[in-house]
Amino acid sequence: MRFHLLLNLGRILSYLLVGAAIGALGSVLLAGGQMAGVGSGLRRGMALLTGGLLIWFGLLQIYPQGLPQLPFIHPLTQGKLHQRLQQAMLKLSFERHWGTPFLLGMIWGLIPCGFLYAAQIKAAETGNLWMGSATLLAFGLGTLPTMLGVGVSAARLSMDRRSQLARIGGWITLTIGSLTLLRTGDMMADYTGHAALLCLMLALIARPLSQIWVVPLRYRRVLGVGAFVLAVTHTLHMVEHAWQWNLRAVGFMLPQHQWGIGAGGLALLLMLPAALTSFDRAQKWLGERWRTIHLLAVPALLFTTIHCILVGSRYLGAWQLTGWNYAMVGILSAATIAILLIRSLNH
Repeated sequence: MRFHLLLNLGRILSYLLVGAAIGALGSVLLAGGQMAGVGSGLRRGMALLTGGLLIWFGLLQIYPQGLPQLPFIHPLTQGKLHQRLQQAMLKLSFERHWGTPFLLGMIWGLIPCGFLYAAQIKAAETGNLWMGSATLLAFGLGTLPTMLGVGVSAARLSMDRRSQLARIGGWITLTIGSLTLLRTGDMMADYTGHAALLCLMLALIARPLSQIWVVPLRYRRVLGVGAFVLAVTHTLHMVEHAWQWNLRAVGFMLPQHQWGIGAGGLALLLMLPAALTSFDRAQKWLGERWRTIHLLAVPALLFTTIHCILVGSRYLGAWQLTGWNYAMVGILSAATIAILLIRSLNH
């Protein structure tokens, strides 16, 4: 316990110092007008990056082999910096001194990881030295109970239990990432909606597309689950920001929007069974019914397209229709029909 307590105290101190430096950098950006206002482009971009990273790392914990390494992060987490810090920790671990765990923790706090990236981005977003340090201090204290518990009891846990804990942590990370995206303003509804539609399309067309591009087929299950998570995020964002949890507001909308919202809700319900059974054990348990359940994604795509066309601001849901809106309706309709035709020809 003493070893792990000193180790984590060193880690937290390292976080605090890094947070102060990052917060000071954010204050320079704030003074330059780059972070002025909650709705500024840089703040929104940081929130998008933070939420996206958390969702990505959450999915990686849930499906360790499901996603490739992100190109712009992988060199940092597995490159020379990571190796040098690990070598320094290994060399220091041979020292027999009461303060060795504390120094190990300080080096550990500098090792890049996905959670730390997200916290550092939030520290920069504060635009203040003290708030930046407080942000990473809170991050360190928030992770302290878990890190202490895992550190002390890890040797007593089986590999299966550790794997279960990692997956639970992945779902928590994914949830926090989704909540972070909800705070990025009205534009997030557009991003999450289109991202969900794209993931669903790629998941449905993955097998025939594998003849020229194998990546979607390799990660089809993750694409399907990702489509559902993004759709839920999109829905919660609209309920929170557009309706402010007043569901009766739907009754005062135009019939076109009401039909569109109904189609979107039906699409989400059709995606739910597939998302809940997207693991190997469910596939073995359900047998042939598993495929039938996952075929519900086909009508889900159709209803998602209807929802997007009737409600989306880039489609018929715009206040003033232009040639661009009609063009977007044509492109989306053609893409959906093409995917359905390709699937029917290949099954």
